[in-house]
Amino acid sequence: MDHVLNIADYYVFTPFVYPASWPEHWALRQMISLWVVTNLGALLVYLCFAALNFYYVFDHKLMKHPLFIENQVRKEIQLGTVSIFWMSFPTVAVFFWEVRGHSKLFDNISESSLGWPGVFVSIAGCLFFTDMCIYWIHRSLHHKSVYRHLHKQHHIFKIPTPFASHAFHPLDGFLQSLPYHVYPFIFPLHKVVYLSLFIFVNIWTISIHDGDYRLPGPLIFLINGAAHHVEHHLYFNYNYGQYFTLWDRLAGSYRHPSAMLGKGPHDLIRKLVAEAAKSQ
Repeated sequence: MDHVLNIADYYVFTPFVYPASWPEHWALRQMISLWVVTNLGALLVYLCFAALNFYYVFDHKLMKHPLFIENQVRKEIQLGTVSIFWMSFPTVAVFFWEVRGHSKLFDNISESSLGWPGVFVSIAGCLFFTDMCIYWIHRSLHHKSVYRHLHKQHHIFKIPTPFASHAFHPLDGFLQSLPYHVYPFIFPLHKVVYLSLFIFVNIWTISIHDGDYRLPGPLIFLINGAAHHVEHHLYFNYNYGQYFTLWDRLAGSYRHPSAMLGKGPHDLIRKLVAEAAKSQ
């Protein structure tokens, strides 16, 4: 995150915002700057990519589903933006710890003992590590003692749109993002890779809420896509994974997508439309 902070300092904060008496390395200034950058960046990614997905990928016929609630899109956006605001506080604390040099993030490929192959290994390692951790965090959030206080807010959207991707209780959202922050404190990771993966997971989260259930045949059994995730919203105790179906399969919570069996949300809408046409 220090690369982003340096760019923001160079082009915006130092020349136009902060007085000369506030040095760039001052902890308070760094925390304020990180909070501004984190909020603006997260909102930009969320609103822009969710809007693009909503208007160009999401099938608006899904809004006719009986479980699609009144004013749902507005409620998703309201909850998502509020959640991003409150999530930014603990997130900035982690970013600040990274900027101060306490993580295992590195700048140059030469700093990795494995070179470029190590970078690709670290990407795979981060994806599998975070997928594993998010699975168990997500599943824990469904425990009856926790669910109604945190995760229930997200599950009011049974037929989600891309805007539901960030519509969480703030603590729920931060807990599910925590593995991405923890990873570079345990394992070496290039700074650009870290930032790229953090943006990627936000876009991926939008994509698994977009109602586009298409996946190449063999990948259905490996990748946790939108078809799998809508099963989670509809049937609650299945498909907790983020990227892959591995942990759902190992832990017995995997459910094959109904959309692939002709029993998904789109199929129900087609049935309802056909029945309405017959009754006219």
